[in-house]
Amino acid sequence: MKDLKTFGTIVIVVLFGLISGQAQETKAKLKTYLIERDIPKAGEFTEEELVGISKKSCSVLEKMTDIEWVNSYVMDEKVYCLYRATTPKLIYQHAEDAGFPVTRIMEIGSVIGPKTAN
Repeated sequence: MKDLKTFGTIVIVVLFGLISGQAQETKAKLKTYLIERDIPKAGEFTEEELVGISKKSCSVLEKMTDIEWVNSYVMDEKVYCLYRATTPKLIYQHAEDAGFPVTRIMEIGSVIGPKTAN
């Protein structure tokens, strides 16, 4: 009986490792994109409206794979969103399903900042 428990534990650990490895492989394929959205009066959205928009985006993303929303920056007439996805097609699909406009999608090649200088 003890051997059976040990075998079962090993099987679970191996399966978890395989699943985890597949998830990491998918994450490694994700590219980073900056999405520009023209949204008149976006800077006037209330906190309640922003929460609703966020919930809508997340509810659509829950049904998708190979795409992640990192964050968004709300301006007067635009919203800039940072996403990670395997292809821009997924970003267009998310936008269509959520009802968000897409003005432009730009793949980010490199990221630099103050730490880059060191």
